[in-house]
Amino acid sequence: MARRGHDEDLLMEDELTAAFLGDDGPIATDDAQATSMPAEEWDEEDAIPGQLAIDVYETKEKLVVKARTAGVNKSDLDVSIADNTLSIRGTLSAGNEEDVENYFVQECYWGEFSRSISLPVPVKEDEIEAVLKDGVLTISFTKVKQDTVKKIQIL
Repeated sequence: MARRGHDEDLLMEDELTAAFLGDDGPIATDDAQATSMPAEEWDEEDAIPGQLAIDVYETKEKLVVKARTAGVNKSDLDVSIADNTLSIRGTLSAGNEEDVENYFVQECYWGEFSRSISLPVPVKEDEIEAVLKDGVLTISFTKVKQDTVKKIQIL
């Protein structure tokens, strides 16, 4: 990649775009195809839901999924499970912006977001606890205990 002459650590704008979009265009997400359309051309009907970042880990008895959902009300969250796939959907509202005339910087994502993930271990779908506290959604699943390895006799 070409670099600017005096500032070796800065990538040129085209290089930054290529780094995020790749050489073949936009990067696909789980839920939708990303676009490279300038923000001023976005139509709210064409909006792509943001993808929620999550952590997934296990303890001896539980599988835990955590997501940062700061600023999201419980009533704006929808959490469901079907066929060992967890889905989290919600809306992050920026509040009333009717008086805004011009943004100088707009980095925060506001609007709908979603995430679906196939759970990495079997869980009891009727033993789930979801807690929203201090802007973190924590979903705990009781793992299905699997018997120790069974020896299979070959006939």
